[in-house]
Amino acid sequence: MISSCPICNVQVLTAELQRHANAHFDDDQLQTDMELAHQIALTQSTTPNPLLLPDTHQECNNLFAGDPHAQGASSSIAGSSSLQGSVLDEQVSCLLQAQLRSIVQEIQGGLMNLLRACLESEAGSSTSIISGHVDHHQSLSSEDKGWGCGWRNIQMLSSHLLKQRPEAREALFGGSGFVPDIPSLQRWLEIAWDKKFDTLGSSHFHNKVYGAKKWIGTTECAALLRSFGLRARVVDFDSTESSGPHSKNGKHAPKRVQGPMDKFLIKNVSSTSTSSEICREDAENMRGQQVLVDWIWNYFASRHSDNSDSSRRVLVSDKTPLYFQHQGHSRTIVGIQKQNGQRGNQDRFTLLILDPGHRTSDLERALRSKTGWQRLVKRGVHTLRKPQYQLCYVDPGIASSEEMEQLKTIDSILVRF
Repeated sequence: MISSCPICNVQVLTAELQRHANAHFDDDQLQTDMELAHQIALTQSTTPNPLLLPDTHQECNNLFAGDPHAQGASSSIAGSSSLQGSVLDEQVSCLLQAQLRSIVQEIQGGLMNLLRACLESEAGSSTSIISGHVDHHQSLSSEDKGWGCGWRNIQMLSSHLLKQRPEAREALFGGSGFVPDIPSLQRWLEIAWDKKFDTLGSSHFHNKVYGAKKWIGTTECAALLRSFGLRARVVDFDSTESSGPHSKNGKHAPKRVQGPMDKFLIKNVSSTSTSSEICREDAENMRGQQVLVDWIWNYFASRHSDNSDSSRRVLVSDKTPLYFQHQGHSRTIVGIQKQNGQRGNQDRFTLLILDPGHRTSDLERALRSKTGWQRLVKRGVHTLRKPQYQLCYVDPGIASSEEMEQLKTIDSILVRF
């Protein structure tokens, strides 16, 4: 008899099920199993997913290989627009059938519930605010190690949206109800570009990203989510002298935008007095760090479901996790902790982060045992040494047709250190 493993869903002989399941607690074996499960999902001939059928796969490739902008070049403007829309409709229809579910390790009880229990068990006087449901999507050495962190953060943000926001579940990924794998997300991003979302950013990739091992960032995340009508926002934190009407890479021009978080953006943050031993650069870094963590605290604190009980040590926010980008890497911020200052000392803040570079098995084991989890999840303010950071979050609701046109241009909110 054949049985399905409750951890990775691989089909094994029933007689071997217990041995196979126990092997998941071996560090090396789990990585192998997860990658094996991913390969099986892509190659198993019995699956009804049309992407695995050669004819349908080739049909999709042909659709995406064409240039919907060029095909109507010889027609009138109206005819060209109509033809382009038809091609896009066909691409979406094909992708709805072809997209694959991302392989993710299921954690019994939920990852965020385990984190909440750890935070509640800590000694000392602290308050933590965390997001609701979030699945951890780890990079795999056989698929995206070294370049896929941005895609994994999109997957983590999407896992929250699908679980916590019904309107997003209906809109995202054609209403599939699941988080797609990286190749499927790449196709969705190309469709967003063809729909004229973030045309400036798409030119950086020459409008093609499918199958490429290219790093992406917050603007690509925003463009993808906005193409489904979600109100994705980008915030720039910049301490460089060159930050101004045009960003350094020329892709986007940050500007102040009136929005729900504006009351936290324009703040008179005075530099704290420092001794002569502290150089000016260190003092500016400290100030910049505080501006960033103040914004993140106010973001999560602005909407949480535990308003009736302010004495609770761990509050659950209604806000989405934050896609957290900086030079060389990106992660997902799922909350923030404030340790109350004692004897006149300032409050201390710690970011709570899920890193795609960590293995989900290590994360789950540490959280369940309440041992060593801080090393994987907590990041102190002193670690924020980069001169520039970007965040992406999603406001509630679905954009109207008029708003969708405005969302096609990715204007970020600029916060100077």
